[in-house]
Amino acid sequence: MDKITEKDSLYRHLDKMSTLEILQSINREDQKVAKQVEKILPNIEAFIDQLALKMSKGGRLFYIGAGTSGRLGILDASECPPTFGVPHDWVIGIIAGGDGAIRKAVEFAEDDSEQAWKDLEAYAIDEKDSVVGIASSGTTPYVIGGLKKAQEKGITTGCITCNPGSPIIDYSDHSMIPIVGPEFVTGSTRMKSGTAQKMILNMISTGVMIKLGRVRDNKMVDMHLSNNKLVDRGTLLIAKQTKLDYAAAKELLLKHGSVRKAIDFFHANS
Repeated sequence: MDKITEKDSLYRHLDKMSTLEILQSINREDQKVAKQVEKILPNIEAFIDQLALKMSKGGRLFYIGAGTSGRLGILDASECPPTFGVPHDWVIGIIAGGDGAIRKAVEFAEDDSEQAWKDLEAYAIDEKDSVVGIASSGTTPYVIGGLKKAQEKGITTGCITCNPGSPIIDYSDHSMIPIVGPEFVTGSTRMKSGTAQKMILNMISTGVMIKLGRVRDNKMVDMHLSNNKLVDRGTLLIAKQTKLDYAAAKELLLKHGSVRKAIDFFHANS
């Protein structure tokens, strides 16, 4: 197949550009990403709606990927517990080569078409769950193999790829394909392709958590109070919602351990 993500950069002689020219060119290319993601919002919407239905019944969301794609999945999954106060096993990111590949590339890990399913089986995955395969090229054997097996088992599958017509699409119930074009540095898919993937992952996790009731109005009422900054944020949120002063709001927060519980207690007893 003709991979758009591997096509020559639209720019020549990068090594002769000034620093400002490099930055302006990268920025010009980055501006294309959001517009391409906008074009596929209905595809993302359809996946989120089905995902929310399945997760409301106890299903989990798995991301599988290799290299940059795998790291982005792990990043998004790891942000869900502190942001939305959900258990760590609600959204799970898996990378080819295991956790060691998060920091250092594991040679040929992405070429094993059977390993992703083994990695998923370690979590006792079943038809209640959903799997998103992330691969800029859409040809990564690790990801394709995992999605193929998941689909055979009746598990909802989705993919995020930047190459239309790539084989990963054949094993995805929901395909999300932002066509961002050639990279500024030829083939460096950590750039525009990675940015598009990150944007879509943000939409998936945030969208489904809102649908599942983990956001009230526009506030993270279930965030983990894991540092002083978040305690302060929670305190200010409670103070605004209840009209209590800062000290009283903080006391209420620390007593109940969450913004949601503190506000609910206040309204139930005022």
